[in-house]
Amino acid sequence: MSSGIRTGPGARGAAAFLVAAGLLITAVPAQAATAPAAPAAPRAGAPSADVVPGTRTATPALVDGIREAVDAGLPAADAARRHLAAKESRYKIDNPGRDLAPLRTQRHGADETVRLQQRHRGVPVLGGQYVVRMDNGGGERVVTGTSGKYFTGLRTGTTPSVDKDVAVRRAVTATLERLGGHRLTEPAPDRGLRGTAGGLVVIPRGEGVLAYQVTVRGADPVTGGPVLQQVYIDARAGFPVLQFSGIRTFTAPPATAAGGTAATATVPGPGAAGGGSAAAPEPVTGSGTLLSGGKVELNVSRRADAYVMADAARGVSTWDARGRDVMEAAGGWPEGIEEFASPTAGFGKEATDAGAVDAHWAAARVYDYYKRQHARDGLDGRGSAVNSLVGVTDFGSPFVNAFWDGTKMVYGSGDDEYKPLSGDLDVVGHEMTHGVVEHTANLVYAGQSGALNEAIADYFGNAIDVTVSGMAMDHPDAGLVGEDLCRTAEPRRCALRDLDDGATTSENFLGVTFGTDNGGVHLNSTIFAGALWDLRQDLGGELADRIVYKALSEYLTPLDGFTQGRDAVLAAAADLGVAGGQLTAVRRSFNAHGIVAGWEEALGVDSDELFGKLNINGTGVQAGGGWWATSKSNDDGTEPYSVYAGRADGTGTPRLISPNDGRYHVYPATDGRTVVWAAYGGSGVDILSRPLAGGPVKRLYTTGTGDVFNLRVDGGVTVFEVWDPFGARHVAVLRPGEKAPTFVDGGRDDVMTALPSVSRGRIAYAKVYPDGDGHRLGVDIRDVATGRTVPAGQLGEPQSLGRTAVNGSHVFWLVDEIVQDDGRMAVRRADLDGTNAYDLSGEAKPGALVPDDLTVSGTAVTVSAVLPEMELRNETLSKVWQLTPDGSRKERFSCNRGEQISPAAVSGTQVVWLDGTTGWTNLVTRGRPAGRCG
Repeated sequence: MSSGIRTGPGARGAAAFLVAAGLLITAVPAQAATAPAAPAAPRAGAPSADVVPGTRTATPALVDGIREAVDAGLPAADAARRHLAAKESRYKIDNPGRDLAPLRTQRHGADETVRLQQRHRGVPVLGGQYVVRMDNGGGERVVTGTSGKYFTGLRTGTTPSVDKDVAVRRAVTATLERLGGHRLTEPAPDRGLRGTAGGLVVIPRGEGVLAYQVTVRGADPVTGGPVLQQVYIDARAGFPVLQFSGIRTFTAPPATAAGGTAATATVPGPGAAGGGSAAAPEPVTGSGTLLSGGKVELNVSRRADAYVMADAARGVSTWDARGRDVMEAAGGWPEGIEEFASPTAGFGKEATDAGAVDAHWAAARVYDYYKRQHARDGLDGRGSAVNSLVGVTDFGSPFVNAFWDGTKMVYGSGDDEYKPLSGDLDVVGHEMTHGVVEHTANLVYAGQSGALNEAIADYFGNAIDVTVSGMAMDHPDAGLVGEDLCRTAEPRRCALRDLDDGATTSENFLGVTFGTDNGGVHLNSTIFAGALWDLRQDLGGELADRIVYKALSEYLTPLDGFTQGRDAVLAAAADLGVAGGQLTAVRRSFNAHGIVAGWEEALGVDSDELFGKLNINGTGVQAGGGWWATSKSNDDGTEPYSVYAGRADGTGTPRLISPNDGRYHVYPATDGRTVVWAAYGGSGVDILSRPLAGGPVKRLYTTGTGDVFNLRVDGGVTVFEVWDPFGARHVAVLRPGEKAPTFVDGGRDDVMTALPSVSRGRIAYAKVYPDGDGHRLGVDIRDVATGRTVPAGQLGEPQSLGRTAVNGSHVFWLVDEIVQDDGRMAVRRADLDGTNAYDLSGEAKPGALVPDDLTVSGTAVTVSAVLPEMELRNETLSKVWQLTPDGSRKERFSCNRGEQISPAAVSGTQVVWLDGTTGWTNLVTRGRPAGRCG
């Protein structure tokens, strides 16, 4: 299921999202520190304002407990901005009329909630949204409170230096690299990715980062699954500073090595290329059978000689997308699909088996709930169409998921184990609630704000389910989500989440990269959803639902995290008159789940920190000769990345290696004598080098149209991978003194080489090459001095290859030889002449790993990988594992519970890696494996 600047010392939510693009989902200051505004002095007889200061912004995060008059004759948005201008001493917003654009106004009786979008010099600010709440009744309008994010420290210019076409190309390449850069596979049918440039935005880090928003759509090059990626490209240097998926799925994607809005392009829908009859419908009461066997009435329509699933009263339509690919449905409208039809008003087995009856019936129940309980007309509150697509598949195979893509619900076909995904009311309620969230708080679907988005969708989906079914809140299965989706398994074994799982921040919060579950949106959601569910158990459904809906629709803003979510719920409860023991129960619900000020500070590790709070995206760490090299931004994430190097034993101070020239300096590698790295600028990418001992920076290579990844260096020999604009990959070697690199594949268009490694005059790399009517994959070992190349022996026919590594005696690589790919790969070793291939960790054996990286020393083999058999949530994340060179022992290297990526061998068993456990991206190390982790 799918799609803050904190208040006080524990609120990292917004910063969490803004900087975590590299590895983490909690924290990083979003502004240069500014003293918070003091509350304005109340006029005589008026209530005193309760002001919660914003973090690193002068504008308050929350103002409550006021009743301040404002002109009742003005439009609501103008009245709201006039209030902010009149109280400039409180809000520190210099010119609300210029810098806050009306977004939407919600009215419920006398209550008015105005949402305003911050603009910096005319450019929208990502997540910059401020809310003004007013009471407009009896001829008098008063402001009752405000909340949100207005970033007062923005100073950046708004003129881009990078061409929009360059931004699109780099966004597509960055998405390709994130999804499939860790593997080399046979060339796939052309299901390529394509990018659409949106406008400029300002990312509110420090003084602001000007960026292009690019939407990338297509198919995952490894899994074939749908891609709808939001990528933000720095408009000055052309480097991707933030990226996350725009598809809000019901469940997190499965653990494989592959690791906010719909597409910017206009897509056809019902009545356009999407199909559907133009004839006026005749409302009819029909019927159908749910997948559970229950008979239900359906509101349908008669058109010509057929009955279709179109509920004119509610604007709910259910579309037959059986056999259509999920990639067509994600962010687009599959051409030619029609509303599900039947020759009679009684829809039969075909509609039941497709999940159409469930989808149509459940959508009506969800619509009715929001209309009856919250006076909300449809997902957008304005009565727009509610469209559901049922029966989609994954390139002809079953698709077992559901999602909201920003415009509609899409339900997978199910398989032998799972029913169609519309087969449980809480799933439909969950997906439709994502639509409600998008049209209210619009919580960004990544990091803590994304987990909050998921939590609210789970809460309302389950609240609707138990209300319709009549299940008591104290029933042991009341908190189960998706429990009715299985064809045979009983509910508790079938459920995908449990809102009564007792998850807490101290025991269960997982710091992960945005490449994993969009920063933990599902992994961490039950922490907050559990607190809301406790509240519902304590206060009863009607009151609890009103509180949570009010918090969502009137208090929360796009970048809020867990702490701001708590503040919003408490303020909404107080606004509804909740006090005394009931308000204590609300606080107790959050306390029980560890959602308290400063909760992030309590997350500990068993590793030693070498370099903290890197604030980077997509670039890793390498090591050699007792040194490490990595990239780092400044503390608020506003500066382009710089390359640093330091001693792996922790002595001394890290050294700044790269120049401060406005470019992004990334993908560094070192052999203990030299550091090499890539420098991304608006006009191209340079490979640069500099001695650790000091001296001038030297340019080794320049590409104007390609991108550079996977740099390695040893003994002055530099290897790297160049990606052309079409996704083709080629490994290059640059020897000392050479002015131009040698491409190991000769630059052939029909050969791709990737994932190079180098040690002691030899390089290894993966290769895909033509063979008859198809292609084959293999690993080559090349002597740098002579150019002599030998293939490494294989034990079967590779389907895909992963990272290579080489030391003084062997070559190592990751390989998948099983056609039914589930991400598992073998860790393979061969002699340097390619003979005696041997699996240190088999692909088909118990304990097989799902690896994404590999590094070796003379005496140890280390991978970052998932172990699918592990049932604990934190074991489904990438962890560092170490094997002996003969494969006789495999151990967890660290018991840190967050994500661990980019391991780099130092010497012996020592490894450095990037760790997200604390919610920051930290460079850490250990000298030996931790062994078994309980």
